[in-house]
Amino acid sequence: MNTGLPASSNREKRPLEKIQGNRYRLIYNLVNLIPAGRVATYGQIAGYIERCTPRMVGFAMAAVPQEIDVPWHRVINSKGMISIRANGEYDMMQRVLLEAEGVNFDEKERVDLAEVGWEGLCLD
Repeated sequence: MNTGLPASSNREKRPLEKIQGNRYRLIYNLVNLIPAGRVATYGQIAGYIERCTPRMVGFAMAAVPQEIDVPWHRVINSKGMISIRANGEYDMMQRVLLEAEGVNFDEKERVDLAEVGWEGLCLD
């Protein structure tokens, strides 16, 4: 899957574990478990990883290398909204990708987390 994120011309393609270490790899592995038509929050993903914060998850989503397949668009903020990026370039793309999977937004640009929120992992 092409993430739609810009490729860096001065960055050579490296194995995932060399990019940001184990924490980003864990984040990407968790995000890969979110099924199409569902969303998770940054905090939800962070809660599964020791010493991880929602902000770290956001940084990881922004840094998804093009050579790996991670559904970055399925991670949103705790208000059920798409977090606005500094350049605003990927906000609309994220919404389009989610809507293509059947995720609906209300008049306040939010999704109903009770309806489309990922139930997460069962850790029993």
